[in-house]
Amino acid sequence: MKLTLSKNNFEIVLNNFQAFLDKKDSSQITSHIYLEIIDTKLLLKATDYEIGIESKIDINKKDSDGNATVNGRKILEIVKRLKDGEIILETDNESLHIKQGKSKFKLPMFNASEFPELPEFNENSKINIEASKFIHSIKKINPAIENSNQKPELGGAFLDIKEYSCNFVATDTRRLAIMKHDTQSIEKLSIIIPKKAITEILKLFYDEFEIFYNQTQLIIKTVHYTFYTKLINGKYPDYEKIIPKNLKNEIKLPKDIITDSIRLINSLSNNIKLIIKPSEIIFESISDESSETATTQIEINTGIDSEISIGANSKYILDFLSQIETSDFYLCLNEPNTPFILKNENFLTIIMPIIF
Repeated sequence: MKLTLSKNNFEIVLNNFQAFLDKKDSSQITSHIYLEIIDTKLLLKATDYEIGIESKIDINKKDSDGNATVNGRKILEIVKRLKDGEIILETDNESLHIKQGKSKFKLPMFNASEFPELPEFNENSKINIEASKFIHSIKKINPAIENSNQKPELGGAFLDIKEYSCNFVATDTRRLAIMKHDTQSIEKLSIIIPKKAITEILKLFYDEFEIFYNQTQLIIKTVHYTFYTKLINGKYPDYEKIIPKNLKNEIKLPKDIITDSIRLINSLSNNIKLIIKPSEIIFESISDESSETATTQIEINTGIDSEISIGANSKYILDFLSQIETSDFYLCLNEPNTPFILKNENFLTIIMPIIF
């Protein structure tokens, strides 16, 4: 294999592939990137068996066909240090040679035929969700995905497509985030997308892509990249049972003022108490240190008849507020010490209270 290609295009793809490599064990072929000349393109593939990616870039000149593998981290470090312009890649029986001007580098290869096959997918198995809506939704619920891995099914975003509706759901058992959409589709589908995959999707994709699936994989395809992730095999909790059916109080609140007030208090304690009165809200710290206290208040017409107090982890509230675009939101609640809802248009978060 021998070819000439643009340094800049090559570097961009190598950089985007880093999260897909096995970085713990360089003796594994999954620490390598697969390279293959196909017509006038260079095909690149990377996978750590959980997530995978492939891309094609233009070749400026092809002298001979072939394939190869190369350590993904090391070749990126080399290419980053080369000058803008063209690079020559050439293989012999055991090594890949990278050349530019008088600079030459040699890296060992694995047997390219042993590189893992990325899954195939059927173009008919398409999820009919607008790309921008998909990205917007997983970004909103992402902070609520469980990180501890105690329950594997909670370690991902749940995509629940029903007749004429679609819900994106995440929970860490202390809060439940839901993004709701009405759809024209009558298809039904329930899948759990791992948080690791969500992180990479949000880095790589913005709009203009198609989404496919099979029994074990989700696939996202653009003009430049095809992304693969294993789905989490498990049964997601019945989240709809957690949503309160009736709410006694729905209070419209200003996002920026509430955010600033909470941040004042959580400089001392993550756990806070909101004392909601008819014409004001008092914010207080909840701390085991009796000598440490923080308090602030705002004047606001809440529309309630009697005082209500709720305790919560401030991070959950701030996570919600950081994901909304409007200047106002709604706090919906029933009795003290029961779950309450933060709502903005079709996005809501249900938060378990802290008992104080």
